Amino acid sequence: MSERKVLNKYYPPNFDPSKLPRVKREKNRQFTIRLMAPFNMRCTTCGEYIYRGKKFNARKEDVIGKTYLGIQVYRFYIKCTKCLAEITFLTDPENSDYEMEFGAIRNFECIRLAEKQAELEAKQEKEEEANNPMKILENRTRDSRREMAILETLEDIRELNAAHASVDPKILLQEQEELKKKMLKIQEEEDEEEIKRIFGKNNSDDISKDELIEKVDEEASKKNKLEEIDEEIEEEITTKKIKIDQPKNSLSEFFKNPSIQPTNNTLTKSKISSFIKKKPDVVQNSEKDHPKPNLGALSSLAEYSSEEDE
Repeated sequence: MSERKVLNKYYPPNFDPSKLPRVKREKNRQFTIRLMAPFNMRCTTCGEYIYRGKKFNARKEDVIGKTYLGIQVYRFYIKCTKCLAEITFLTDPENSDYEMEFGAIRNFECIRLAEKQAELEAKQEKEEEANNPMKILENRTRDSRREMAILETLEDIRELNAAHASVDPKILLQEQEELKKKMLKIQEEEDEEEIKRIFGKNNSDDISKDELIEKVDEEASKKNKLEEIDEEIEEEITTKKIKIDQPKNSLSEFFKNPSIQPTNNTLTKSKISSFIKKKPDVVQNSEKDHPKPNLGALSSLAEYSSEEDE
């Protein structure tokens, strides 16, 4: 059993396609094809709008005696969706577009016509300029006046916007950067004047700016080192003087004002005893060596009488 959908057919070895009979057909035969509306249109009989992209079963035929650069122009027949009136339109290979022929009006046709008119006017102006040099000068002066007028209007608009606009942070930042740059320039000028004043004009011409700055830094560092050494020497001298003068001052204050109690800065009893020497107890030793005689009652009477006299 053979296949239902045959792709490869059998051709016998003695097959000759030239012997096949040819059917004579009409030259302007119509074909039924499926297409979509190429543009928006409005039916003239019923006023129905047909939008771009609507599908139709159309008839296609060749336009006899109408070609563009060897490209055949075709005509399409469709029917209105409401009144079934026949509408025809043609291909336009010159403009890569379609052209309305009968039965409807193309929407937005005025825009397309205006564009075409503008293109034609531009071409005519170019041709006139190529042939007439005075026309070129007139067009240039007209363009320059127009540009000046546009610039003036732009300046007026900017002034109005600046008057009504609030403070812009970008402008403030730019102003701050400009002030910083100015301050740096002023500082550099002051530094150069100071260098010239110190080293003189002749030396400043021979020596570069970097070398002068290095010399100034070296001198400043030397001065700082000398000052630090002088301060250390003075501190050592003052500490030694304080250590030497401290006991003398404390003794003098103690003997002048004995009522003052010794504080942390004054001398203690142990320190005072180191400076004071005690006398030897000669009398006590003599009394111990030679004891007094006990007189008994007479000695007690004598002591009593002495007390009364006192």
